[in-house]
Amino acid sequence: MPDLYQQLVNNPIGKQIASRVGLPQPPLLKRWAPGLPVVDGAVLVGAAEGGRLGAEIARVLKDVGAKTWTAEGPIREQAAQAGLDPKIYASGTAGDQRFAALVFDATGIEAPEQLRALHEFFHPVARKLQPSGRVIVLGATPELAAGHQRIAQRALEGFTRSTGKEFGKGSTSNLVYVAEGAEDQIESTLRFFLSPKSAFVSGQVVRVGKGGAKPALDWDRPLQGKVALVTGASRGIGEAIAETLARDGAHVVGLDIEPLREDLERVTERLGGSAITLDVTDEDAPKNLAAVLKEEHGGVDVVVHNAGITRDKRLANMKPEIWDQVIAVNLLAPERITHELLEQGVLHRGGRVIGVSSIAGIAGNNGQTNYATSKAGVIGLVDAASEAVQGAGATINAVAPGFIETQMTAQIPFGIREAGRRLSSLGQGGLPVDVAETIAWLASPGSGGVNGNVVRVCGQGFLGA
Repeated sequence: MPDLYQQLVNNPIGKQIASRVGLPQPPLLKRWAPGLPVVDGAVLVGAAEGGRLGAEIARVLKDVGAKTWTAEGPIREQAAQAGLDPKIYASGTAGDQRFAALVFDATGIEAPEQLRALHEFFHPVARKLQPSGRVIVLGATPELAAGHQRIAQRALEGFTRSTGKEFGKGSTSNLVYVAEGAEDQIESTLRFFLSPKSAFVSGQVVRVGKGGAKPALDWDRPLQGKVALVTGASRGIGEAIAETLARDGAHVVGLDIEPLREDLERVTERLGGSAITLDVTDEDAPKNLAAVLKEEHGGVDVVVHNAGITRDKRLANMKPEIWDQVIAVNLLAPERITHELLEQGVLHRGGRVIGVSSIAGIAGNNGQTNYATSKAGVIGLVDAASEAVQGAGATINAVAPGFIETQMTAQIPFGIREAGRRLSSLGQGGLPVDVAETIAWLASPGSGGVNGNVVRVCGQGFLGA
């Protein structure tokens, strides 16, 4: 739901006043709802010379039924090979045509001089992007390149982050690096960034690698037949995660502490799931949890480490037990549980582990040294475990929420709360569902090539990297 300021500046009178006095006008974001298409409007596709993703991009756009445009040339031929019959785009023929998404294959850029291709494609259409539009650039993974190509591909990050701030009106801009040989792994990521499900994700860089055999999926119910564990599922973001994974077909096993049993059971009963009450910091919690998942559900496919606490104090005033509590819940428990589930083989092959970090773990925060440390540690967990998890045929990633509208952020003093909301490219706070949709993308069986990433759900907040 839009905050009060958004509501005021988006009604006819408020919009006029805000415009006259120069007040910011955060837009109403388009979010996904049942029945909506993946992309609602025309998609313009372009490519630098030598791009290798044109056929895969076209195939995805064909599958989602997108109205597609391309210029004449190799990109059009690649689209035709994928069975797509795009309209012909040229500055003179497009007229007043507006686009829901601009997708550019930059994998062919091998030297800084070739970055000019970005200007040639985006400059003529920079004002033709619809409100809540999407900019998606696909590049070659810099770490796998060398010399001029590595430099040029790394430069794409500055371009996408800048367009995310320039294009406005609720649009987002993201960069997807695709490794050689991983071309067939882009579908889940491209679908996510094209769709309203990524409404609050902008300025992000995602790496897609080889993910093994690509499964046949019902994209409306990608988690059908899967078991998903969500810790801290009784309320707020955890409840939204549980709802979204259940919507995608998963049997959700919600976990929370005993004092929240009533709220947890209310959530899981509504979703047709199961409830476990357990303190994740108990010494024997990982073994007990593994045993329950194995005996009652035959194992688990998706693990979302959402449970977390804050105990805010400046370091000078922080007692050691307060420090220990936050580290234990937010970091040690996810690490120990992940290790146990892998060690016992309870996490199925093709499993997905998703940690919930925070923008505080990236940028730090006054009065949150313990919380920021624990959330940066979640990023460290992803770094440390990604190879081992991949070796077990699974993936591990993290999301890092920025300012999300929850009961917790509603308690923040007004001035700080407003700063948190407005200091982003989208000029507003996100909703719990924005975090949940991002987790659902990472949890998808189609995201096997997405491993070791940390994705901020922050509306391209100005804080942090």
